[in-house]
Amino acid sequence: MTALLSGRSSKLVGLVIAFLLLLISTVTSILYGILDTDWQTAIDAYINFNGSNEHIVIKDVRVPRALIAAAVGASLGIAGALLQSLTRNPVADLGVFGINSGAALFIVVAVSIFSVNSLSQFTWIAFAGAAFSGIAVYVLGSLGRDGLTPLKLTLAGSAIYALASSLTSGLLVANQQAMEEVLFWLAGSVAGRKLEMLAAVFPYMLLAWLAAFLLARPINTLMLGEDVAKGLGQKTALVKVAAGMLIILLAGSSVAVAGPISFVGLIIPHVSRYLVGIDTRWVFAYSAFLGAILLLAADIGARCTAMPKELPIGVMTVLAGAPFFIHVARKGLSRG
Repeated sequence: MTALLSGRSSKLVGLVIAFLLLLISTVTSILYGILDTDWQTAIDAYINFNGSNEHIVIKDVRVPRALIAAAVGASLGIAGALLQSLTRNPVADLGVFGINSGAALFIVVAVSIFSVNSLSQFTWIAFAGAAFSGIAVYVLGSLGRDGLTPLKLTLAGSAIYALASSLTSGLLVANQQAMEEVLFWLAGSVAGRKLEMLAAVFPYMLLAWLAAFLLARPINTLMLGEDVAKGLGQKTALVKVAAGMLIILLAGSSVAVAGPISFVGLIIPHVSRYLVGIDTRWVFAYSAFLGAILLLAADIGARCTAMPKELPIGVMTVLAGAPFFIHVARKGLSRG
């Protein structure tokens, strides 16, 4: 398929447009909701803070959730692009592959059994859960005579997702207090999150973003085929391990701060490849911006759809992602 933006200059212009759309989405997220404000009020909340409801809402609610939505969206977009490139599976996603649900299960176990309530501990627990699920999916998908295949990876991911979700539900039913603490978080949400929560995981996100772009060229080579990559002198096992570690960092940090949010990592890489082709350097860049824009838009929709209440942001991404997943899966089956 020919990319919509074929030249380098047009791709750079596209990135500038994406950046402007990200700024517009961020401003919209900060200014609009149950309590509408204006840009001057938002500026005064930091320059001339007076303790009014408008200023408190801007500083303590709107700005943190906008920044968290943008950071998590960018992380999920890049993670999805990494996962799809690594597995060469068009339906690969952190949710579909059970990585998000594994991270969520570990946190629910920590809350319900060990009474953990520290964000710093949540971060490491989420990393452990994402790593456990990722390794389990890889091992299960590698079993059999024909080795690792996209179909087996998808089936293994679905099995891990079902197992982790069932265990999570069982633990929450058995522990009503834990259910009250994490139920809204499990649906995926940026509501009520503090900026300190983002600060705790942002170094891991930033490290993974930068490392993903450094790894983009080796992944381009790996996508030519493992035999070709080895023939060019690439240590393919090292590239795969590095990509896997980045996926775990991105998934774990995102789940720790916003809960398990599915389908962003499925939709965004496909849109990015439609715009710029298969070069992962451009795909990663576009996935970061578009992922941030999508999650900000989903958050705005979540708070405006059922005013004065709001839906979890994960519900909005599922509404968009489920039909997209069916479309991609049917397209892949028809080609097969």
